[in-house]
Amino acid sequence: MKASQAQNISYQTPPQSIIDLVEAPLTPTVSLSPDKRNLLFLARPSLPGIDEVAAEELRIGGLRINPQTNGSSRSAHYIGMSLAAINGDRETPIEGLPDHPKIENVLWAPNGQTVAFTHTNKTGLELWLVDISTAKARRFSNLLINDAVSGLPFVWFSDGKRLLVKQVPTQRGPRPIKPNVPEGPVIQENSQAAAPVRTYQDLLKSPHDEALFEYYTRSSLIMINVSTNTERVLGIEGIVTEISTSPDGQYVMVEQLKKPFSYMVPYYRFAHEISIFHQSGQQIRQVADQPAAENIPIGFNAVPTGPRNFGWRSDKPATLFWVEAQDEGDPKNEVDVRDQLFLLEAPFMDDPVSSIRMSLRYRGITWGDDNLAMVHEFWWSSRREITSAWTPSFPDQSKKVIFDRSYEDHYTDPGDFQTEPNIQGRSVLAKNKQGKLYLTGIGASPEGNRPFVDLFDLSTKKSERLWRSEAPYYEIPLAIINPEKGWVITRRESEKNPPNYFFRNLVTKEITQITHFVNPYEALEGVSKELIKYSREDDVQLTGTLYLPAKFDPATDEPLPVLMWAYPREYKSKNAASQVRNSPYEFLRISYGSPLFWVQQGYAIFDNFAMPIIGEGDEEPNETFVPQLVSGAKAAIDKIVSMGVADRDRIGVGGHSYGAFMTANLLAHSDLFAAGIARSGAYNRTLTPFGFQSEERTYWEVPHIYHTMSPFMHADKIGEPLLLIHGQADNNSGTYPMQSERFYAALKGHGSTCRLVMLPHESHGYRARESILHMLWEMNQWLEKFVKKAVQKEAKMTTP
Repeated sequence: MKASQAQNISYQTPPQSIIDLVEAPLTPTVSLSPDKRNLLFLARPSLPGIDEVAAEELRIGGLRINPQTNGSSRSAHYIGMSLAAINGDRETPIEGLPDHPKIENVLWAPNGQTVAFTHTNKTGLELWLVDISTAKARRFSNLLINDAVSGLPFVWFSDGKRLLVKQVPTQRGPRPIKPNVPEGPVIQENSQAAAPVRTYQDLLKSPHDEALFEYYTRSSLIMINVSTNTERVLGIEGIVTEISTSPDGQYVMVEQLKKPFSYMVPYYRFAHEISIFHQSGQQIRQVADQPAAENIPIGFNAVPTGPRNFGWRSDKPATLFWVEAQDEGDPKNEVDVRDQLFLLEAPFMDDPVSSIRMSLRYRGITWGDDNLAMVHEFWWSSRREITSAWTPSFPDQSKKVIFDRSYEDHYTDPGDFQTEPNIQGRSVLAKNKQGKLYLTGIGASPEGNRPFVDLFDLSTKKSERLWRSEAPYYEIPLAIINPEKGWVITRRESEKNPPNYFFRNLVTKEITQITHFVNPYEALEGVSKELIKYSREDDVQLTGTLYLPAKFDPATDEPLPVLMWAYPREYKSKNAASQVRNSPYEFLRISYGSPLFWVQQGYAIFDNFAMPIIGEGDEEPNETFVPQLVSGAKAAIDKIVSMGVADRDRIGVGGHSYGAFMTANLLAHSDLFAAGIARSGAYNRTLTPFGFQSEERTYWEVPHIYHTMSPFMHADKIGEPLLLIHGQADNNSGTYPMQSERFYAALKGHGSTCRLVMLPHESHGYRARESILHMLWEMNQWLEKFVKKAVQKEAKMTTP
């Protein structure tokens, strides 16, 4: 075996057939107007070049900022817009768009008459508006938008005429210069207060980082009127993270970050305050002043103490609501009430009014009116969720449980209550004339997902099915247009037909196609797709999607080399783990990370083969992670081999992120595979000691779990070739690049056949055309050498 060495090569490209699939034209993104009259089509660009991805970025406070534009350095954008009425009228291009548009932050006005968006040029983000009646776009003044913090940088008022905008301060001065000589050491101190945090990246590290963070995130709020073309500075300036307007348009809620900044957590856990302002800019009341969330207890249901989850009641002119933990935010505390809802009504001078109590953790509210709202609660460890109806006017006496179930159990999922805009353009519960509600859901079943529309009677808690997706289509209801007449908009697809939008009548069964998107993957014509069902040795029922090359016949052709691709998931019951989670009628889609490129190269692809990790009752899933992982893989292989599809000695396995972690573990603890491909994974769980994935317990509580599950600890057992790929700028929690670098060093130290590919400037997901094509080239080379041309295991054993 040749000794390892650095290989400095230029970016490579895979076979042309793979490149053609990568560069297939992308179907536009579609957005329905709030008045449900128009569809906006947003054209998506091809992959950016490495020059764009490699542009300067600041990685501070959990953000990635483009200092040239004061926006996100890694945001997606659109390159064109067009418009069509839902009645099937022809598509109309939007006129007046900027040259070479980079469109982001697309937001309909509540009345559906205007669309606001940003256009990014070399020096900043401009505000643009589209008049729907004329299908023409125009730039609004010369202001520059501050889009450094995640979330939309502007919001509409309910009248659809005014926008509240985060602007780059006009007098902010030059960028802070990093001092050549530090003023002193960077010091952090803790005084016996438990402050466990998960592994975050891109955190603040120095006073200069703090200065840069404040410089680029500081905004000035202005109000613009799109009808009069005027703008007014409100006098509210600071590190504004969230903004929202009251339904009556009279008030504004603003969240701002405060110093001192934290070096332990990202910006969204910094100290902050929440205040209510009049639309004129006058501060009325501070409603929250929260410290940095550095000491939240361990656990997925752990939350900060004090007010959180602020919002406006959508059915009231100006009533603020929030929740507060009643268990000190610690899921380990045994209490009857976990969360309490509070209300504060304009003019916001009185004390907050306590409302309903929740026995589980708050998840959300769907408002209706004074007589009806829905509150949603959940609890992680039991996977339980409760949906209750209540009367906001009489909260203490009115709460009535509607659904109490396991959210893992997809077969019993009743769906989601549908909403419609009220007179102020805010979403409230949709009802028919008899007061019945509407539910839509994915419709999971043993036959696969079959989306539905139901009518729900609150008095009986029973649903009446109005419509259900039927084979050979997979059709999803997107919006109820006219409940009384039965009109809905759906998106329908099949194995051979790409997704398109339809106008459907649930009563007359009439259906009209609105869009006519073509199949971008005609090169895959003839590829067969089948939902395969099989069982693990402990009788857990499993599924996976099998793709076979065109014209392959297992009855007459030799078994194929196989690429298996998966992502493990944790469950608290065998029943939930055994459920079918997709549809056999979904259209074949390919993203840059898909394994389907190799079905053209003569491989069978077993994609998304189920890898459930189950822990019932008091047992946690990870107690038996490795044996369940190996058992699931063996069952999948046995199934496709028994079908005459797979050559048992030529099967490769791969995955991304936790799928990469799975891949490394399978090679360490089994001899089932010829080779593996692991992208952007974490391999040493002691580097994420306060929990990872769905593991709540710390390393110090269960060191044996962290050790057993870490393929790094078992690198000496990996004998199969393993390709490691990682972005050098990965900022995903836990999967920092060192994970792959140290794992490669461990494999190399034990003489394994391995290769480490670090992609410059790439994060957890990859973006640049050069990076993606090179990744596919690396994978193709690895599969050709170590899977397709693999020597049979028996032959290996007898070779001198």
